[in-house]
Amino acid sequence: MPLQQWLASDKKSKRPRKIILDAETFDFVRLCVNFNANKFCFELVNSMTNQQLLEALNWRYATKVFDAAKKIPADIWQTLERALVLTPTSYGLQPYNFLVINNPVKRAELLPHSWNQRQVVDASHFVVFTARTKMTETDVDKLIRRTLDVRKLPATALDAYRGMILGDVVNGPRGKTAHEWATRQTYIALGNLMTCAAVLGVDTCPMEGLVPTEYDKVLNLNGSGYATVVACALGYRSTGDKYANLAKVRFETKELVQQI
Repeated sequence: MPLQQWLASDKKSKRPRKIILDAETFDFVRLCVNFNANKFCFELVNSMTNQQLLEALNWRYATKVFDAAKKIPADIWQTLERALVLTPTSYGLQPYNFLVINNPVKRAELLPHSWNQRQVVDASHFVVFTARTKMTETDVDKLIRRTLDVRKLPATALDAYRGMILGDVVNGPRGKTAHEWATRQTYIALGNLMTCAAVLGVDTCPMEGLVPTEYDKVLNLNGSGYATVVACALGYRSTGDKYANLAKVRFETKELVQQI
């Protein structure tokens, strides 16, 4: 089955367009990746120009009306899920869970707790971002074990690193506000998802207009160690969304970016 691997810019519509690789070509590319992953990834990333990146970011907007009939292809969604997983976090702790709400009944239950915003039920995919309510020694040990396994390190190689993390976000001052700290990490993931989606030509709408405590009830999060922070609807804009063609309003770069 053809897979979308990269994008070029459609200069007329300014909408990113797909470049499709057939199965045989994709197998060859995958072989190249396995052979020299670092070189291939460097060349792949650098095949997108500065202008194409800015066009993708200018194209995106907080989509208010999604085309309910248009779904994100499975291969693109798998890429976006992987982008979420690859989000950087402090210490690499990944203090969150991403709940992809596929069940239409659950989405309908969430709708009245989302200011009745139709994106919840109309978007192709709907992701609820949850953050740890507190950080524990168990959380830290999970990361340490995973790191030792992935990097093939001796059992005691990360003892000092473990102690540093425990002294900060578990037993230190930030341990008292761990949920706030974890929430900030979650927003990094949200931004990462939205940027990656724009590059792949997928529309998004970040949503803070919801009642987290009610979401927690619907999604059975109470007592799980996680709590709702924010959500994001993803899919494709409806032709009837009046906000799609509005000029993007941003302050001048010199007002927001200062060189020191």
